Amino acid sequence: MRPERATSWPRIRGAWRRQAALLLLAGLLTACASRPPAAVGTDVLSGRMSLRVAASAGSAERSSTLAYDLRGNPQTGQIEFSTPLGSIVARASWAPGQVALTTEQGERRFADLDSMSREVLGEVIPVAALFDWLRGRPWPGASSRSTANGFEQLGWQVDLSRFAESQLVARRETPPVVTVRALINRP
Repeated sequence: MRPERATSWPRIRGAWRRQAALLLLAGLLTACASRPPAAVGTDVLSGRMSLRVAASAGSAERSSTLAYDLRGNPQTGQIEFSTPLGSIVARASWAPGQVALTTEQGERRFADLDSMSREVLGEVIPVAALFDWLRGRPWPGASSRSTANGFEQLGWQVDLSRFAESQLVARRETPPVVTVRALINRP
């Protein structure tokens, strides 16, 4: 048995799992009967999303790109992340007081979206704000400030300079620097 092969597979598999977890941006998911239903009458936001967490003391740079499908609203909703071939990598569903995240490793529960993203990513990603950010506007749940290319909210710079081309970039400069890039599918 070749030692390099015996040791490389777990590293590759572990890296893939970390990448899948990263894009859960935020998040995120559940496929069980206990999954809260997505809000009725809400739009579906979908496209591709990449997440990059810069290297910091004790951790290497992490990045991942997956397709996303966001439904519902900040109170009750669901986000799925999938590969380019359509295989679901992760799903998060939430309702007041509960968040369920399902990946190939099983299901985990969290008290809220921030707790889930902190545990999964090591950083809080404002999943609740994504509903508005992906529509090109500040989230009404927190104060915001206009900038030359968009707005600043929750410690994130949201760049809307290419929003007419269905692209958005949100960047948090507080170390470790986190960058979320989204390509938004338009109907």
